Amino acid sequence: MLNQLLASYRAPPNSFDEMLDASRQPRPHWRTLLEGLGAESPYMMRERIETVQEQVRENGVTYNVYTDSKGIQRPWDLNVLPLILPQDEWTGIEAAVIQRATLMNQILGDVYGDQRMLEEGLLPPELIHGHAGFSRPCHGMQHADGIALHFYAVDLARAPNGQWWVVADRTQAPSGAGYALENRAIIARTFPDLLRDLKVQHLTEFFNTMRDSLAHWGRLCAANGNGGKNGAPLRSSEAPLIVLLTPGPYNETYYEQAYLARYLGLPLVEGGDLTVRNGIVWLKTLSGMQRVHVIMRRVDDDFCDPLELRPDSGLGVAGLTEAARRGNVLIANSLGSSMLESGALLGFLPALCERLLGESLKMPSVATWWCGEPAALEEAIEKLDELIIKPAFPQSRQFPVFGQDLKGAARAAFIAKMRAEPENYVAQEMVRLSQGPVWKGDGLSACAIGLRVYACATPLGYVVMPGGLTRAATGTDARIITMQRGGGSKDTWVQGNEQVATQSLSKRTTTRDDLVRDDTHLSSRMAENLFWFGRSADRCDNIARLLRVTLHLLFNVRPAYRGAEWPTVEALCVYFHLIDIKELDPELAARLALQSQSQGQSQSQTLGQTQSQMQSLVPGAIIKPAAMFSDAQIESTLLRAVISPDVPGLARQQQQLYGIASQLRERLSVDNWRALNRMVPRETSDDHRLSQAEAMTILDDATASLMTMAGFTLDGMTRDLGWRFLSLGRRLERLQFQSVILQRALVMDANGNLDWLLELSDSIVTYRSRYRAQPEWLPVLDLLLLDETNPRSIFFQLDGILKSLRKIAVTYGPCGAERFTPLKEELLALAPETDLYCGNAQLINLLYRMQLASEAVSEQISVQFFSYTDSYQDRTRKA
Repeated sequence: MLNQLLASYRAPPNSFDEMLDASRQPRPHWRTLLEGLGAESPYMMRERIETVQEQVRENGVTYNVYTDSKGIQRPWDLNVLPLILPQDEWTGIEAAVIQRATLMNQILGDVYGDQRMLEEGLLPPELIHGHAGFSRPCHGMQHADGIALHFYAVDLARAPNGQWWVVADRTQAPSGAGYALENRAIIARTFPDLLRDLKVQHLTEFFNTMRDSLAHWGRLCAANGNGGKNGAPLRSSEAPLIVLLTPGPYNETYYEQAYLARYLGLPLVEGGDLTVRNGIVWLKTLSGMQRVHVIMRRVDDDFCDPLELRPDSGLGVAGLTEAARRGNVLIANSLGSSMLESGALLGFLPALCERLLGESLKMPSVATWWCGEPAALEEAIEKLDELIIKPAFPQSRQFPVFGQDLKGAARAAFIAKMRAEPENYVAQEMVRLSQGPVWKGDGLSACAIGLRVYACATPLGYVVMPGGLTRAATGTDARIITMQRGGGSKDTWVQGNEQVATQSLSKRTTTRDDLVRDDTHLSSRMAENLFWFGRSADRCDNIARLLRVTLHLLFNVRPAYRGAEWPTVEALCVYFHLIDIKELDPELAARLALQSQSQGQSQSQTLGQTQSQMQSLVPGAIIKPAAMFSDAQIESTLLRAVISPDVPGLARQQQQLYGIASQLRERLSVDNWRALNRMVPRETSDDHRLSQAEAMTILDDATASLMTMAGFTLDGMTRDLGWRFLSLGRRLERLQFQSVILQRALVMDANGNLDWLLELSDSIVTYRSRYRAQPEWLPVLDLLLLDETNPRSIFFQLDGILKSLRKIAVTYGPCGAERFTPLKEELLALAPETDLYCGNAQLINLLYRMQLASEAVSEQISVQFFSYTDSYQDRTRKA
């Protein structure tokens, strides 16, 4: 079986094969995996691959390729087969990476400190001072324990002779470690037995060490400026506040940033969530200002501070550089560290290593020439066919160029550019990348791979993650491994005799005073996202149910039997923009446009009212007295509303929900994400016509997923401040929806069937189990208006809203409860036998005022909590 498995596997003969030796026999550390694969059927492997892909999709693992139409929903590319490294080989890699991280840290400290390497001629001054990444405001900045480089990554490639070479250093804000951790979590579920049998080293302790090390240095920063919570000094057992600074949800690695924040238990913040006061960094939370001691940043150097670095940046924090200079905050990695990523430095590292560390470089860099040196420029031009030409500085903004691809006039033009600005170019020897196995179709294939290895600083030295991110060249050009050009990834297995213990720091002991029972780090941005997540989730549910009720009547009930409910349901679809009146009846739309302008309403609101109701609320409305459009017209527009994000409807609302959820990744559980991703609209071609059965299946699945997500909210979230804003958003949205549909139902013909109303309100099962009879107005309205046990009733929403608003008001002051209290009392004062009947103008008016009140309170909450720069305490002091 093993020979059969390898029969179709072919790797290029002039590259190192990670899996097979020169005689095409499996290397010892691969044999266990291959024997296991050889014993499995193709069907089982296909199932494993599908499981991995499904896990990636359901976990919401994404990587944003800017040119990809999928945008922030582009799935991460993970191949089912890992890269396996034996322990003895890994020991050498680990030692080399520790040495290199130590060297880079010392170079960084010297360049921004005494600059002895420049003085001794080991580094050309023009290479440093001509680099856009050299940040002059950071000169002289002091670092705790002499560590400026807290997190380091290095890209490795293996030459045909098996030698590992360094291709590039990642020192600014290295990405990919979170993806490596996610890769392991997914592959571990696919090959749990193999991980145990091969004694694969775990990754979790590396991240624990990183967090503990940052906390150690954070405590040193806290000693400056009286820096505990709200400015008070830290207690001996109190943890410093570490935050992860992100550029935002449209960054290509935003998923990883959110994943790491959730895994490490750190607040994920954007620049607007932070402020600098008197040289101290603060997190703006609803509970007040919280001092920040450590910033684990994923924002590029020059975007971090619009005051001193890049004035047009909206991603950073004004004054952050000054706070770091004073030693009041630790920034990991230190500002200015992007300078070390220049390939132009690689050729100078051997001498720098001898000078700074007193030893030879353990792992060589790929042969590199900085063309700013005349001799190097001429050698690079002479060997152009064998080299890759890369930008020396990030400001060049150009892709690598393979010399062998340049022909004729293009070659001459490129050489001319090199001669005109030689300092902007680095020439690097082209390494023929090693080949690793990937599973494609029903068998093994080979593709070029590279390895990114990570190290973190500790007070005792650097430690290396036992593994890393293996990247596979699955794009159109196998010479380039880059995620932005469609590259894939693999899990990396490092074998060991037993789990290697990492260096540990002294652990703090949590005391009773440190116990936390609320969300003390909830920023206004995060509270706003939670609020709108609640609203958007319930809005999705409302739209799905309305579409399902309407399409059921359209597909399954003949026009003659639809009765009085059909015009009402149709009007609701117009009100919620599911039927486009401009497209279906331009003449009516034009008349309504004039009318709505005079009445201050939208066209859909005007058309969504019936004649009777408009007379009680907005007199003089012009409305068609019966069904407005043909069945064919309605079917066409509603099917589009189910699946097309180009029109108002379910698909668009699902996209909006996904976008909001993307900014809450670190707060949503994996199970919650799985439910959300099952609901994401499936891709269809533009000319695909949705069938009736497909439409109903989509609506059923969406409703089920939304119910699952609601269950996570009710049963899986602690009732802290964040949950209260989410719950408020959900209840306000539901109150508005229920108020609207009941207003319209109440002006329907008294003999109309009420099944649709109970279905739309998700209350039909309760009604049938209680009354076992055809729905009647009195019990229906009692269930939907006054029943305190019904989660869809008006009373239930009012009661929940008032409880949340009053709870928040204890700390933050009045926030809208006074609008709802008299409405609730008025609702309870209704006499069931006399007031709950179809056509009750008083009840219709009450529902209308509830609708307006919910809109007003939503606006009040937004202004009071989501649109400010000062903390609540600051604002109350000023008042």
